[in-house]
Amino acid sequence: MKNNSDLLVDGLPGSDDLAKQEGKSEEFEALAVKQALACQIAEAMKAQNLSRKRLAERMKTSRSQISRLLDPKDGNVTITTLQRAARIVGRTLRVELV
Repeated sequence: MKNNSDLLVDGLPGSDDLAKQEGKSEEFEALAVKQALACQIAEAMKAQNLSRKRLAERMKTSRSQISRLLDPKDGNVTITTLQRAARIVGRTLRVELV
């Protein structure tokens, strides 16, 4: 049997449904941020004619880590890694709460 919070009232989603939608919205937003960052790093690399291999060497990491960094669907990248990559391509990472 469903919890009362799952019941629809006048066609509106229940509280559990709203929580799920909010979670998906947060995931979508995080993915959009990661995609933008990956694109900016890739563009800076291209402008400097910098290969993934060379970026990996400069960051003292593996090419597979660079692939994860540049994969817009892989959200598992630390701020520290993004800062290092940004610095190497001549950019600065700025994170702010608005």
